[in-house]
Amino acid sequence: MNTGSDERHEVQPPAEPAASAEDEQGLGSKAPQFIQSRRALHLSWQVGVFVVGLAVVVGGIIMLPLPGPGWVVIFCGMAIWATEFVWAQLVLRWTKRKVTEAAQRALDPKVRRRNIILTSIGLVIIGVLLAIYVWKFGIVMPWKIDE
Repeated sequence: MNTGSDERHEVQPPAEPAASAEDEQGLGSKAPQFIQSRRALHLSWQVGVFVVGLAVVVGGIIMLPLPGPGWVVIFCGMAIWATEFVWAQLVLRWTKRKVTEAAQRALDPKVRRRNIILTSIGLVIIGVLLAIYVWKFGIVMPWKIDE
């Protein structure tokens, strides 16, 4: 682009955003140094971390159809794995980024308005169905309890 000046100025590249604490720490094992320095000990440490993380993730998967915080437990298992395995650290970073993006989209006024309208319609439908049930059957429990 010609600005009419023959003087040459150095163009500063745009400043990069500040790196997060995770990026500064880097990827890789978070095991203590004395464990990392001994190959056999580090390998057994990794196996232990994997087994504990696997048990937590399997517990979370079991909780998905059952009462309990299934997804929270699964992410805790992934966090356990992320203390030792780079692939788990990358999966957690991706998941955090997607959750943040979804939260920002949910705070969009148009999306919030749509969600409020859909929730209101759902509550009205449930209220109408409940009113029809009470009108037809009265307030009688659908099961018999003999005392």
